[in-house]
Amino acid sequence: FEDMHRNRFGFVSPEKDIVIEALSVEAIGGGSKRAEPDLPLSPEPCAIAIGQTRLYAGAAWTDAPVYNLENLEPGQIVTGPALIVEPHGSIVIELGWTATITPKRHLVIERHCELVRVAAIGTQADPVMLEIFNNLFMSIAEQMGLTLQNTAYSVNIKERLDFSCAVFDKDGSLIANAPHMPVHLGSMDRSVETIIEQNPDMKPGDVFVLNAPYNGGTHLPDITVVTPVFGEGSKDILYYVASRGHHADVGGVAPGSMTPRATDINQEGVLIDNFKMIDAGIFQEQALHKLLSSGPYPCRNPAQNIADLKAQVAANEKGVHELRKMVRHFGLDVVHAYMGHVQDNAEESVRRVIDALSPSEFLYDMDQGTQIKVKITVDKKSRSAIVDFTGTSPQQKTNFNAPSPITRAAVLYVFRCMVDSDIPMNAGCLKPIKIIIPEDCMLSPNYPAAVVAGNVETSQAVTDTLLGALGAVAAAQGTMNNLNFGNDTYQYYETVCGGSGAGPDHNGTSAVHTHMTNTRLTDPEILEWRYPVHLESFEIRPGSGGKGKFNGGEGTLRKIRFNETMELSLLSGHRRIPPFGLAGGKPGQVGKNSVRRKNGSIEPLKGCDQTVMEPGDTIIIQTPTGGGYGPVD
Repeated sequence: FEDMHRNRFGFVSPEKDIVIEALSVEAIGGGSKRAEPDLPLSPEPCAIAIGQTRLYAGAAWTDAPVYNLENLEPGQIVTGPALIVEPHGSIVIELGWTATITPKRHLVIERHCELVRVAAIGTQADPVMLEIFNNLFMSIAEQMGLTLQNTAYSVNIKERLDFSCAVFDKDGSLIANAPHMPVHLGSMDRSVETIIEQNPDMKPGDVFVLNAPYNGGTHLPDITVVTPVFGEGSKDILYYVASRGHHADVGGVAPGSMTPRATDINQEGVLIDNFKMIDAGIFQEQALHKLLSSGPYPCRNPAQNIADLKAQVAANEKGVHELRKMVRHFGLDVVHAYMGHVQDNAEESVRRVIDALSPSEFLYDMDQGTQIKVKITVDKKSRSAIVDFTGTSPQQKTNFNAPSPITRAAVLYVFRCMVDSDIPMNAGCLKPIKIIIPEDCMLSPNYPAAVVAGNVETSQAVTDTLLGALGAVAAAQGTMNNLNFGNDTYQYYETVCGGSGAGPDHNGTSAVHTHMTNTRLTDPEILEWRYPVHLESFEIRPGSGGKGKFNGGEGTLRKIRFNETMELSLLSGHRRIPPFGLAGGKPGQVGKNSVRRKNGSIEPLKGCDQTVMEPGDTIIIQTPTGGGYGPVD
């Protein structure tokens, strides 16, 4: 093949019109097998110890024999508790276990009896067990997330990790989550509660899906899959697990389903309201495909949606498996009790935060001319707080309306962030807090108001409003810099990082996703392999953060050149009003969007805009920076 050159399909001869579609090379090697000989068994089955040490075994300290591995003979048995030493390590044989040397001098460790607890784990809260269950519940959600990441198809879920997984009790209250997307996690319980209310006759093997913003959802691209967890061999529902993924396209007037031009929810894509995706273990794929292909603006790639939904089902099944394993190990009464204890602990942790707060209020201006107003009232006697959003702008004709679960998610996130201890973000965090959201304001819109930017942009504004009222940190970039592009073949969505706000004892962080988002940026190799684009550059903007005693985090500059004609849309904030500083700190810098056309001309874009990209055109996104904290010396 010396005279041939490679193209994307195989090898092509320059002299003959021949394409070799595939080339297979196989190497076969051989060698003699060397079986390990069996050594004779020792006539003395009991090993001889070389000393003693102290080991913690069976919930108590005890004296244990020490053995040298080199001195142990085939057939000899070491009964735990014991310690076996070798030149490069030590092996602890726990109580109730034995170690046997095989004829091939392998060490096999086996349990030889069931362990008996010195004291049974009860239903009363124990500090040690509380910490264990905190981490166990979070671990289950993390394992669900890994399953979803490994089995998803879309770049948005598999590479950008734009998803969340969580565990809920039988009433739909959030118990624990992995550190995924705060805007998902603080609002997902409303989706679970909706499924519970509308499906009183659930059966084992049922799985439900929804994205309806006015019935437990947030915005249409975020599709939630809910699975009830039945007791083994029982028809009683013990818990629920749920996963929410941001699907790269759910239809709508523009690819990516994030158009800034939508004024009605029906223009944003396919609305899914309490659809039984799996009925008693049977996947309703044909009905699901029909649903995703319905409406005036159907999904552009329903096969990809279904592939990701199947991955969400797999993630939920991992959660079901792990919860059942926990029940088998600890007992149903203990697991139920600690689901309550972890919420009680979170509640008390937030009450301690409230103890240190003073009444405050804050007014936040957005680029669109809207305002978010909050007043925090503290009752020291009851150790509770009222978070009141009265005075916030009314429902908008744009899509910056945020369904009430989004504001609730922001409140949960902020107060959880104020807790110093490592606790799961769960329903207990909100028990001491009353949230007031006026009807018909942009934080409690009515159908059919458009909402797609409410989840990604207004949520960030609410978060910074709360943190500003608490005096905790200066404003972050305050936007997710949502970039969407696509056509009938490709659909892509990403959020672009910027600067975080400075605090009373630290600088902000540069080039980071902040607050209600927690995604990655797609690796350049994946981006260019899966889509007809080229990443020209991606860099930090040095010195761009807001100045202060502590400086705000710096923003980024991202340039993507297109190789095919694509529709592009942007939803971004702080292009007009800079992110605020605190305690005398200077504000951060605003962001800027523009297109460099193929002929070299620069075309400015608004913060929320839509355009067509032709081959050779480049989108340029300059992200905002964090505000500074404290006066400049």
